[in-house]
Amino acid sequence: MILKEQLQDTVKQIFLKQSVTEEAAEAIAEVLVHANLRGVDSHGVLRVEHYIKRIQSGGINPTAQPQVTKTSPSTSILDGDNGFGHYISKTAMDIAIEQAKEAGTGAVAVKNSSHCGALSYFVEQAAQNNLIGIAMTHTDKIVVPFGGSEPFFGTNPIAFGFPTKKEETIILDFATSTVALGKILNAKEKGENIPHGWGVDESGEATHDPNKVVALSPFGGPKGYGLAMVVEIFTAMLTGAAFGPHVSKMYGDYNKNRELGHFFMAIDPAKFVSIDSFTSRLDQMIQELRATAPGPNTDRVYIPGEIEMLTAQKREKEGIPLPDSILAFLKKEVEE
Repeated sequence: MILKEQLQDTVKQIFLKQSVTEEAAEAIAEVLVHANLRGVDSHGVLRVEHYIKRIQSGGINPTAQPQVTKTSPSTSILDGDNGFGHYISKTAMDIAIEQAKEAGTGAVAVKNSSHCGALSYFVEQAAQNNLIGIAMTHTDKIVVPFGGSEPFFGTNPIAFGFPTKKEETIILDFATSTVALGKILNAKEKGENIPHGWGVDESGEATHDPNKVVALSPFGGPKGYGLAMVVEIFTAMLTGAAFGPHVSKMYGDYNKNRELGHFFMAIDPAKFVSIDSFTSRLDQMIQELRATAPGPNTDRVYIPGEIEMLTAQKREKEGIPLPDSILAFLKKEVEE
């Protein structure tokens, strides 16, 4: 186990040693540890080694200076200067929040970015400001389109965050594939098998072995496939970024900038109803959902994101469990 504060400081120090700016290093550490706290270890500090490899190969600009261009009172474009997606995305959502407070809505299209980690962090930014948050990003091809046998889109996640009054913030963050690729990587790191249907092998057959996975399937068949395309339109067509099979690989071409696109939006519910009415009624919805009679083999109804929230509360108190291999790597990087 390792405490949140200790892990964040360790990760921050590692990136500072890689010439990453102080502000960016802090944002990277916050976003990664946020994922570990919520039990989404596939998007947590597991990725540090990969990011260091990209910096050292020239695929990420450690001293990037994102530049914003305001295109209307409620819209902006942010050029990430090929830096860390975590810092770029945090900056983008801050801009969207500022615009939403002024104009009611704020939308920021991001270009020239890189992998940004768990989207839940960014929609929580908005919710903490009594705003509704929306975030999405594309990734390199790994998911077969419905009816297809070769990958075209990435896992293309999308997230939503909603402010509440007394209840915990509602956060819904999911990939448009059956699972995120990071969960396959996490299983590989731990030497564990994966559930049937998470991934397919070279022949297109489902496999339990994470080492044999070459592509993923869209969740819900045509629904996940359609939503993946919607995310691609927001993140590639609005930003001028490459789309689908033209997106550069995360695990490959380490010397090249990925030039990814993201999309962030903040909406002020107070421009529609009073914020007190919105948050109070959302609290009521949450309480009534929890009171719904449970189905067979379930203890109760959970709210979207509630299991991750409960995990975060537990890990805040008890510490974050990490594989020995990850702890050893982080320790080595700090000492060197």
